[in-house]
Amino acid sequence: MSVKNILVVGVGGQGTLLTSRILGNLALNNGYDVKLSEVHGMAQRGGSVVTHIRFGEKVYSPLVEIGHADVIVAFEKMEALRWAHYLKKDGVMIVNTQEINPMPVITGGAEYPSDLVEQIKGKCDKTIFIDALSHARELGNFRVVNTVLLGELAKHLDFDVEQWEKAIEITVPKKTIEINTKAFKSL
Repeated sequence: MSVKNILVVGVGGQGTLLTSRILGNLALNNGYDVKLSEVHGMAQRGGSVVTHIRFGEKVYSPLVEIGHADVIVAFEKMEALRWAHYLKKDGVMIVNTQEINPMPVITGGAEYPSDLVEQIKGKCDKTIFIDALSHARELGNFRVVNTVLLGELAKHLDFDVEQWEKAIEITVPKKTIEINTKAFKSL
């Protein structure tokens, strides 16, 4: 297997790090060499968070190079656009349609761009937009946005559903296994 390169991007507090750990455990459970690198930019204040996840027979660096990501999972539209240049030509961008205002928008110094969907589509040939937050709320827990998005990611990676469920089970808090598994299978 060639090395898979995945970026998980979002805003602090959205569950991107837990998502990355589920993905890392999934690859480890299947015998792959796994490297993860987390970058928390002011994450405590709603800042940008990105995790590089690389797995394969042998991985030498934890960082995904620009233009080499097979898949980007974006928890927020502006973060999707911010990291789109990391996606390779035939890569897949999975975007949660949620909008979280950055500090310049909150303070009135700027407006949240209204044309982000068009901008993202202009940079990525294969883009999937999902209203994962509404979907998670319909399931009864807005915190499972991450496993809703993992359900979509699973369609683009070669692991069995049972392998995904095992990774979710060993990673999330025990009291949330059932709702996270339900969210994973919901799309």
